[in-house]
Amino acid sequence: MTKPSILITRAIFPEVLEQLGQHFSVESNQVDTMWSPEELAQRLQGKVGAFMTGTEKVNAALLAQCPQLKLCANMTVGYNNFDLAAMTAAGVLGTNAPDVLTETTADFGFALLMATARRVTESEHYLRAGKWTRWSYDMFSGAEVHGSTLGIVGMGRIGQAIARRAALGFGMQVIYHNRSRLDAATEASFNASWCSKEELLKTADHVMLVLPYSASSHHTIGAAELALMKPSATLVNLARGGIVDDAALAEALREKRIAAAGLDVFEGEPSVNPALLTVPNVVLTPHIASATIGTRRAMAALAVDNLVGFLVNGKALTPLNPEVLAQQGA
Repeated sequence: MTKPSILITRAIFPEVLEQLGQHFSVESNQVDTMWSPEELAQRLQGKVGAFMTGTEKVNAALLAQCPQLKLCANMTVGYNNFDLAAMTAAGVLGTNAPDVLTETTADFGFALLMATARRVTESEHYLRAGKWTRWSYDMFSGAEVHGSTLGIVGMGRIGQAIARRAALGFGMQVIYHNRSRLDAATEASFNASWCSKEELLKTADHVMLVLPYSASSHHTIGAAELALMKPSATLVNLARGGIVDDAALAEALREKRIAAAGLDVFEGEPSVNPALLTVPNVVLTPHIASATIGTRRAMAALAVDNLVGFLVNGKALTPLNPEVLAQQGA
């Protein structure tokens, strides 16, 4: 019996290739070439499924060229690379990998917050440049983290995991802004209180962004929002590029209208706004919040389970547009 054909769009763990090879005819990309949209469409010819990493755009133009495609499985929790409306219209299911990266990402959120507040990057550059010749009372004095106020914008699974760490581990007061308020018991579990975005920005000592990207969340933090923050405050973007206006942030950092920022995501990544590279009071990491071996393996495993579950058994674990399943009677 001929196995259905799938495409793996980026390099991945060897055991993933082995697992998928048990069920499918697999074309892989272990050399990790970054394909153009035209090359991706060509590679997808005859494929019923694709294992993706969140960097490949799936839109109406691509789908029109790939009539046999039935499933695109992201190994990431984010899916702003998917045009879900176009995928639904084409009868193509999208899946992602929620839950498996929550705790690891929350850990990194705190690592980025600590590095930002305590000026770790600045001080390391200073040391490496051979400038450290003596101790002084105010050398790289940063902001307090314990006992301070943390403002979280976006209170889903990751936001709540960060809130637990803040309240229980660092004695922080947690305020948050979310489209829908959490129930009272959940708020009480990490001593959090809801407030408007404007009040959060004015009040918080540290602001952390953990909301999904969409057209409505584009530039949630721009020049006007940065102007509301305390001059002593820090901003951490753990969510998605585009949620922050990176140009406006670079200007605010240069003029020290806020104290510092920590960024794991960027507009137009992997490109980074050049202005951010010229200011010292920012910590920059290359989208690595989920980057532990265990978590990345779990993310890949969930994408595998979605491919096998849907294309072999007719059941997807984490569908993003389940109306496709209804259309197919699955």
